[in-house]
Amino acid sequence: MSDIVYLTRERMKELEEELRHLKIDMRKEIADKIAEARSYGDLSENAEYDAAKEAQGLLEAKIYKLEETMGRARIIDGSNLANDKVYILSIVTVLNKTSNTKVEYTMVSAEEADVEKRKLAVSSPIGKALMGKKVGDKVQVTVPAGKIDLEILDIRR
Repeated sequence: MSDIVYLTRERMKELEEELRHLKIDMRKEIADKIAEARSYGDLSENAEYDAAKEAQGLLEAKIYKLEETMGRARIIDGSNLANDKVYILSIVTVLNKTSNTKVEYTMVSAEEADVEKRKLAVSSPIGKALMGKKVGDKVQVTVPAGKIDLEILDIRR
């Protein structure tokens, strides 16, 4: 799994803070739970101990995945990209001709995608269809709900 992960500087800082929290605060919290569960005696029938050890395993897996993602990350800066086409970090306004609504998306990596914040992964069906297109281009995208027709109205940073 050596694919490069493109992240904004802000997202990288968020991941660094999350990793710090997991390693310092959460490891201590789980270690305390394990110690408390050990104090209950026989570990072979100790549900609290089993639950704490399982939580520890899940935490370590999350830490590993976060470190692995950060290790493959490359910081991207949209200020040096042109506005003539849709690229990662472009802010794209599209007209959904199927529903006759305008929607604005920020094109981001899959790791930063967030539907509520209108951050669209460049690897998503709509993201793939928009990448490299210009203002005025029309695309038809197949999504789980069916086919939608989009027209690019604006591209900016």
